[in-house]
Amino acid sequence: MTSELVLTNARIVLEDRVMTGAVQIRDGKITDVSEGHASTGENMDGDYLVPGLVELHTDHLESHYSPRPGVRWSMLSAIQAHDAQIVTSGITTVFDCLRMGSDEDGGFQAGEMREMADALALAAREDRLRADHLIHLRCEVSSADVLEHFEAFHDVEAVRLASLMDHAPGQRQFQTMEQYTLYYKTKRGLSDEAFAQFVARRQAASALYAAHHREAIAAECHRRGITIASHDDATLDHVAEAKHYGVRLAEFPTSLEAADASHAEGMSVLMGAPNIVRGKSHSGNIAARDLAERGVLDVLSSDYVPLSLIHAPFILAENGDMDLPAAIRLVTATPARTVGLDDRGRIATGLRGDLVRVRHQGGMPVVRSVWRQGARVA
Repeated sequence: MTSELVLTNARIVLEDRVMTGAVQIRDGKITDVSEGHASTGENMDGDYLVPGLVELHTDHLESHYSPRPGVRWSMLSAIQAHDAQIVTSGITTVFDCLRMGSDEDGGFQAGEMREMADALALAAREDRLRADHLIHLRCEVSSADVLEHFEAFHDVEAVRLASLMDHAPGQRQFQTMEQYTLYYKTKRGLSDEAFAQFVARRQAASALYAAHHREAIAAECHRRGITIASHDDATLDHVAEAKHYGVRLAEFPTSLEAADASHAEGMSVLMGAPNIVRGKSHSGNIAARDLAERGVLDVLSSDYVPLSLIHAPFILAENGDMDLPAAIRLVTATPARTVGLDDRGRIATGLRGDLVRVRHQGGMPVVRSVWRQGARVA
């Protein structure tokens, strides 16, 4: 049976302009986008209508699954709670990050992340989910067992993105020991001696494993058609390495030169939407607005606060960093294209009917309705 939805009297955010008009969706796909007021349909009362947001990097599922140190929640329950918050933030496509590789930063047991992937697949089969969930494997290349964890996902079709990361001291995000000391010594309450031993172990592991693991994972990603992301690039050498491995997404570059070079090489430069909302990085690295002003900010990620993904574009538009269509592209069209999801991320005929009704009031956008493939999900 044919299903049809018409949304009218909306400020429709297209890729290049905002147009007052109506959108028609039939059987899950957009069939018409027209200017002017349609005589029939659901009245949007002049609210914005934007494409469903596309989230490439969120650790948010972890906070539901492990809400306290040492606590593990029901996986299905955690997934449903995560999904509910994701969708009500306007996100209709989400790449859930799963950690690959054990390290001394806590992490999860061998097999635990594969179990989570199976739980996500079960939740989808049982129609428990409102968003479209895909998987992003966060591969800690300096970990001894990262390949073992990665290979456990050899048959998981939902894996569409993998990031190559090295969080060892002196590398990328933690180029200075001041940052690393705050994260690992101060927060953990380690003595000077214990911290020195911890640093030595992490540095030795990076030297031993990182290059080989980076090469092996990148090769397998190319074989399987998985998009590759680099993580926390800081130098021109890091960018050259990313180019060598065919990286398409540069996540959270930590220096302006790395961001500029990554963008120039055609990679999509991703920064955190919380960085925009807060006006600075939580780890003391570069501010995302600086990249916006330079014209080298391509994608935003909610990272650890789902609602920031709809909030940040309106901040950028209000501050004059870019117009609203350009700001919305950071969370819709560009992330979708970067990972090869060409059927979504824009309001155009023939694409999926993934839409979000947003009212912008008092400086804070309110997500009023969400549709995924034409079905109301929030």
